[in-house]
Amino acid sequence: MLKGLTWDHPRGFNALDAASKRLDLTWDKHSLEGFETHPIADLCARYDLVVLDHPHVGEAVAADCLQPLEDVFTAEEIAGWARDCIGPSLASYHYAGRHWALPLDAATQVMACRADLMETVPVTWKDVLAAPSLVMSLSGPHAALTFQSICASLGDRCGGRSFVSHDTGEEAFDLLARLAAKSPARLRDANPIAILQYLCDHDDIALCPLVYGYVNYATRLRFANAPSGPGGIGSTLGGTGIGISKKCELTPELLDHLRWLMSPDAQIAFIPAHDGQPSLRAAWRDDGVNGRWGDFYRNTFDTLEAAYVRPRHDGAIRFQTAASQRLRDALYDGRTRNLIDDVNALYEATL
Repeated sequence: MLKGLTWDHPRGFNALDAASKRLDLTWDKHSLEGFETHPIADLCARYDLVVLDHPHVGEAVAADCLQPLEDVFTAEEIAGWARDCIGPSLASYHYAGRHWALPLDAATQVMACRADLMETVPVTWKDVLAAPSLVMSLSGPHAALTFQSICASLGDRCGGRSFVSHDTGEEAFDLLARLAAKSPARLRDANPIAILQYLCDHDDIALCPLVYGYVNYATRLRFANAPSGPGGIGSTLGGTGIGISKKCELTPELLDHLRWLMSPDAQIAFIPAHDGQPSLRAAWRDDGVNGRWGDFYRNTFDTLEAAYVRPRHDGAIRFQTAASQRLRDALYDGRTRNLIDDVNALYEATL
C-alpha cells in the first residue's frame, strides 16, 4: 500500500483521494500550518508521496529525501509540463539543476472581495487604500509573503545576495502598515482559509487585497488580479506539487497515475470536478471550468502568469517564519527601528 500526505482542505485532498481509487494508494492530510512549516525530510521518511510548497525544495535537496523528476520521467514529458503549466508553476520546483515535484495545483496571492459591498473592484494599491473596509492576511508566513508581493509591485523581486533594497523595503512597509491599521485585530491570527470563510459569512469586510486564491470560495466571493504598482502586478507564488520520496518504490502503475494527474483530461475535467485547482494553462482558460467557478481562473490569470517565485534555498522556510514575526513586531508593537536591516540580516544568515 502506497501512502501520500497532502493538506487538510477540499482543494488539497478531495481530487487526490478520489483519484487514488485507481490504484493501491491512500492519502493522509495535515493542517495548512503543517504544510507550510513541517520539516520535509520527516514527511518523506513516512510517506511515498508528499504534497509540498516550493520553498521546501532547498531543504529537501539538502536532506536528499526526494527523487528528481529527471530520474523518473522523460525530458520530453518535463518539457511538455514546462510549456503547458501556468506561470512559473513547474519552474518553482526547479532547483540545483533538477525538478523536485509535479505542479499539481497552481495558486498565487490574488484579490478577494465581496462585490455586493463594493462599487468597483480595486486595480491599484491606491484604489485599495480607498476601499470601505479590508482585512490583511498576515498570520504565519503571510506577513513576509504579503510584504514581498508589495515589493514586487514596486519593482523589486526580493532575493539574491541581499533580500530587498532599503528604499523599496521602507516604501513597502509604509504601505503595509497603512493597510494593517485598517485590518480588524480579531483576524490577525486568521490563515487565508479562515479569512476567505469570514468574508463569505459576514458583511462587515468588503476586501482582502492579497490572499492565496481558493477556487472553492468563488461562488460567494469575487476574485481578481492582485493590486498593481509601478512594477506591475505584485504577487508571491503559492500552489502545491507532488514530491516522490526516496523511500517510494516506483511502479509503472504509479507513474501512469502521476502522468494522468498532469494530463488535460484530469486537469480540465476531473480535478475541478473534485474541488481541486489545476495547474495547466488550458484549464485556467477553459470556458466550462470558468463558467462553473465564477470566472475565478480567467479573472486571476494575469496574476499567476506574472507571479514572483520566492527564495527556495535550504533555510528559506526558517527565513520567512522569522521575517514574518519581525514584520508583525513592527506592525503591532511599533518595533520599526532598523526593520529593513533586520529583515535583510535574517535572510543573509540563512544563505
